[in-house]
Amino acid sequence: MTESHPPEPAHLEAILLVGGQGTRLRPMTLRTPKPLLPTAGVPFLAHQLARARSFGVRRIVFATSYRASMFVEAFGDGEEFGLSLEYMTEEAPLGTGGAIRNAAQALTCGPDAPVLVLNGDILSGHDISAQIAMHVERRAAVTLHLTEVEDPSRFGCVPTDDQGRVTAFLEKTPHPVTNRVNAGCYVFQRSAIDRIPAGRVVSVERETFPGMIASGETVLGYADRSYWLDVGTPAAFVQGSCDLVLGRLHSAALPGPEGEYLALPGARVSPSAKLSGGTVVGARAVVDAEAAVHGSVLDDDCHIESGATVSESVVGAGARIRSGAVVHDAVIGDGAVVGADNELRSGMRVWPGVHLPPCAIRFSSEI
Repeated sequence: MTESHPPEPAHLEAILLVGGQGTRLRPMTLRTPKPLLPTAGVPFLAHQLARARSFGVRRIVFATSYRASMFVEAFGDGEEFGLSLEYMTEEAPLGTGGAIRNAAQALTCGPDAPVLVLNGDILSGHDISAQIAMHVERRAAVTLHLTEVEDPSRFGCVPTDDQGRVTAFLEKTPHPVTNRVNAGCYVFQRSAIDRIPAGRVVSVERETFPGMIASGETVLGYADRSYWLDVGTPAAFVQGSCDLVLGRLHSAALPGPEGEYLALPGARVSPSAKLSGGTVVGARAVVDAEAAVHGSVLDDDCHIESGATVSESVVGAGARIRSGAVVHDAVIGDGAVVGADNELRSGMRVWPGVHLPPCAIRFSSEI
């Protein structure tokens, strides 16, 4: 389906929330913030930046906290992406609302302008232009992207009336009244952001949105059923990377053709190796003869030896999977070694630098 993009406005600005520590993704995030993890061959945020630009955004303010300097190192002033990037760092975590309010100091637009707010751990295929158009036409204070999920208890449950107005914001309730949830992309009126209290912890989910609804402000829900994924867990992170490589969600930032696998520069894949499912083979990584890798992320300089099997997993930079080992639904940390004939399954995480001797384990949870 062809996406409809808005005419390019003169000053469409966005705030990108990237302050989280990504604790659910450890050990992947011990040294790298979640939004910078290599995803389909590039840092995760590269896909969001390319998508934002395709919808007319030209200036983005990063709301940073954890390892803030790494974002500047990765993206600089944004010229490579055709964007102007600014960085606002929280000295102490301020919550979602506090982070938006803090970042807004770097906005240049007026009080009546729409401001796009994106979460740094979401992949979405929804029509941002349609969300903005709805917001502007209805003169809303804020318009939330809503998506439908099988288990809404894990997210912010958001019921709406027949006119699309949000009637409540039920953050992670055990008894959801709808399967429509907060999808993490908002269009704020700039003046609404300026009303968020400055300099203190504020949650938009628990304070800002419920307060707006209670005071009668126009809070709208833009609901659709397009591709959407929260990449906050290792399994979801792997799925997101594979979906991008397979073309289930198109990204202009993908550094190669869509297909069963993507090999980055310097990667060496034996002709007899079997790669499938949207696997990424990192720069200078090696996949030996008769190895099988399905739906996985192989980071730079790792080595999958002959006869090893890796599926639905992350293999960190410089890690090594020895011959005959089986790795399924697991995270192997940077520089770790999985000895020959080990079998790691069911969400197991091997931390950086750990060496498992041959035949040491069948499967466990964490080493």
